[in-house]
Amino acid sequence: MFRTVTDLFSRVFVGALFIFSGLIKLNDPIGTKIKLEDYFLVFSTDFSAVFEWFIPWSLAIGMILIVLEVVLGVAVLLYYRMELTTKVLLGLIIFFTFLTFYSAYFNKVTDCGCFGDAIPLTPWQSFYKDLILIAFILHLFWYRQRYKSVLRTLPANIVIISTTVISFFVGKYAIDHLPYIDFRPYKIGDSVPQNMIAKESPVLEYTFIKDGEKLTSTQYFSPDQGYEYVSARTVNEKASTPKITDYQLLGVDGNDYTQESFKGVKLLFIFYNIKANVDYMDRLRKLVDDVPAGKMILTSAGEAEFENFRHENQLAVPFYFTDATVLKAMIRSNPGIMLLKNGVVLGKWHYHDTPSPQEINDLIG
Repeated sequence: MFRTVTDLFSRVFVGALFIFSGLIKLNDPIGTKIKLEDYFLVFSTDFSAVFEWFIPWSLAIGMILIVLEVVLGVAVLLYYRMELTTKVLLGLIIFFTFLTFYSAYFNKVTDCGCFGDAIPLTPWQSFYKDLILIAFILHLFWYRQRYKSVLRTLPANIVIISTTVISFFVGKYAIDHLPYIDFRPYKIGDSVPQNMIAKESPVLEYTFIKDGEKLTSTQYFSPDQGYEYVSARTVNEKASTPKITDYQLLGVDGNDYTQESFKGVKLLFIFYNIKANVDYMDRLRKLVDDVPAGKMILTSAGEAEFENFRHENQLAVPFYFTDATVLKAMIRSNPGIMLLKNGVVLGKWHYHDTPSPQEINDLIG
């Protein structure tokens, strides 16, 4: 009976968690690509320069790992070829556990991206999560030869193949457009300046009497400890960390133009670097000519190289420098387009979905 319950829980827990983790990443494969690039850069410094070779392949490797997570999750729920499935699961979780431990212990990559931006975890939280998973995966691995597939061979193969194909198409669409659900603090409807302000929560100061003496503390003591509660009052405000801490625009003159981007209507053209896709540049130029809004280009490229790039592509828009990490958080597209009104995000577009001037003008109102 105990083993039956453990079998069921292990199967559902491991399968569901792998599917959930994979689907979250399928929503934003570019985010996984960015995390893998971080890991490869760290490993190239700490272990071998060989890891630099993997950086250009980060997206392909990320997609394979993401789809594998979803497929393994479905396979576990179906008890599909458990001899092979549990071996792959065990190898994958050992690999992930090493990554999270290395990140946590040596403070390398501060967010593993296990659940994307939907549920940010610290490296230590990710490591402990992987340790729990290992325990249940080891159980499945130990009894792997006793499990019988829920479906017959042909239907099971169809389900696994279909899951693989659909997952690839879902991820590919997110890459070629934008994430289906935006979990970052630059999503449509968010106010960028508001997200740069720390939320404040009240801090209570308690008054107690113990041994006939009155004392105050921000910590609550129970009567069991010999304290008699008297009163409580708010003494100050405790600020939380803002959702956005690194958004900043610097002009070629060295001045800060961050606040300028929040004034009125601003159409932002985001270029991570000069490797941006230029096949849709004619559509961007049409927006520059036909949309009555302030235009700004945000880039992390060097001044001289971007000035040449801008002239080659005839983009008559002033450009400002922003950290590459910020630009990638703002939009998963290079180039990407964002429309702000008083700092509120009205719209954002992948270059594949470059809007017409009329679409933007309708949003501006």
